[in-house]
Amino acid sequence: MTEEIIIAGFGGQGVLSMGKILAYSGIMQDQEVSWMPSYGPEMRGGTANVTVIVSDERISSPVLNQYDTAIILNQQSMDKFEKTVKPGGLLLYDPNGIVHHPTRTDINIYKIEGARLASELGNAKIFNMIVLGAYLKIKPIVKYENVVRGLKKSLPERYHKLIPMNEAALQKGMENPVPVNTL
Repeated sequence: MTEEIIIAGFGGQGVLSMGKILAYSGIMQDQEVSWMPSYGPEMRGGTANVTVIVSDERISSPVLNQYDTAIILNQQSMDKFEKTVKPGGLLLYDPNGIVHHPTRTDINIYKIEGARLASELGNAKIFNMIVLGAYLKIKPIVKYENVVRGLKKSLPERYHKLIPMNEAALQKGMENPVPVNTL
């Protein structure tokens, strides 16, 4: 099994953290992993994306032009990455701020209202964990317990008190992906 993923949105949405947690989760399962971030010099508010590959086999290159999954968190990323999802692949997006929704009919499309759910839970910072939970519900490429271990590994120790809140956000995301177009 090899899963090639692009996660893209604005800087500050937790895009890179989400990718790092997925990568650590794969490592916890003794899988081969690649994590390659890309972001503009403006960071917060600018666009950011990360390519994550999780595989049972050796990864030859972290550079990809097509993806099995695209997790999209803003309109610029939708415009850029919708077309890069392989036929039969998955596009998961948060509709908040999306004006032009995905239109492809040859991929599986799901939405997760992560921004709304994070607001309802009272903390916008858990947005990315809600989205990650939705992704793992749709495509459980890593075990939940390894995601929690990956979360502990990626968060500095002074923030470990926030792990229960992040776990609750993962669970909320797992309960809420909405199919838009499934093959």
